[in-house]
Amino acid sequence: MVVLATKCYVEGDARERSLKSLGSLIDNAVGDLHVESEIGVRSDDFVTVTITGEDAIAARNVLRKQWGEITDHFDAGETYTGTLESWDEDGITLDAGEEIRIPASELGLGPGDPTQIRERFGLIQHLPMEFVYGDPSRLSDDERDRLYEWPRGPGRVNVNSATRGEVRATVNRAGHAQDIVTVERLGLLEQSIICGEGTDPPGLLASIGEYLPAELRCVIGDE
Repeated sequence: MVVLATKCYVEGDARERSLKSLGSLIDNAVGDLHVESEIGVRSDDFVTVTITGEDAIAARNVLRKQWGEITDHFDAGETYTGTLESWDEDGITLDAGEEIRIPASELGLGPGDPTQIRERFGLIQHLPMEFVYGDPSRLSDDERDRLYEWPRGPGRVNVNSATRGEVRATVNRAGHAQDIVTVERLGLLEQSIICGEGTDPPGLLASIGEYLPAELRCVIGDE
């Protein structure tokens, strides 16, 4: 079994749609391998995938690479993935199966306290983030590079509590299909709407916000 570093924290019909969407993504990723998969959700909302079949080891490795993995063992200096749980003036807390505290001094994302950094980079709750385990733990270099790329461009709107398909449908419903480049998948229920040139992220957020019962955060681009 692989515990994916992404959560399913919605309920009812939304949960069914989310897990169905994940099933399609898993089929696309490992469909050429001789395996069968079964999806579950732990009590802490992390998604589990039980893989059986002659290619099970290869399939698990594919899923680990694509989604990251939640583990019960951490080695200093090694890289893992957790989801953004909370933040305060002293740092952020990731959920990686256990709480991982990253102090403000180890974020490496420029000036400001964690709340200001969260606003600047549009960090939404439950966003999967890569970190290096230690005393203290820190964001990985790749994670910092990814986040620094977000403001370099026309901007984006980050969304949680919705699948990629749901976000695309909402953008279309609000009449903004021509105003975006794409919807980038950040996690199962965390997406990033990449704005097209000339599209104002706050304006897009205001337009689609009424259709999405979700947290939305803007990333203001430098173009």
